[in-house]
Amino acid sequence: MGLGMSAKTTKLIRAIFDEGKRYLDKGDPMQASEKFYKVVEECIKLLAEKHKLPEHEEAIKEGRWWSKLLTRAARRLARESKQSMIEDAWARAFDLHVWGFHERVLEVEDVEQDVRHLQWLIDYTEGATS
Repeated sequence: MGLGMSAKTTKLIRAIFDEGKRYLDKGDPMQASEKFYKVVEECIKLLAEKHKLPEHEEAIKEGRWWSKLLTRAARRLARESKQSMIEDAWARAFDLHVWGFHERVLEVEDVEQDVRHLQWLIDYTEGATS
């Protein structure tokens, strides 16, 4: 999914989420963590594009989304929509990315704690972009 492409869909996001859940079922928290991070990353990008946030424009200019842009976009979305769960979901996803994927210190139970927050963001994104 490239920058500025309106072909981003919540259908693909849900497919990645389901893949993450399958990794959890297989006992693989590392791969589940990375899939769940990707889900939230794509939700934030889609919402930022929909709301024409300056972070989206900066990502287009830079040619990529940096973590700092995703963080700022998540915070701005949470603030402007008065939905603190957006920022919370991003923080949890970044935590999964670092501690679950790169450092490989999280167990299945640790990752499972975040699933409902990620599910909330998917549902919110579907409603906000439909």
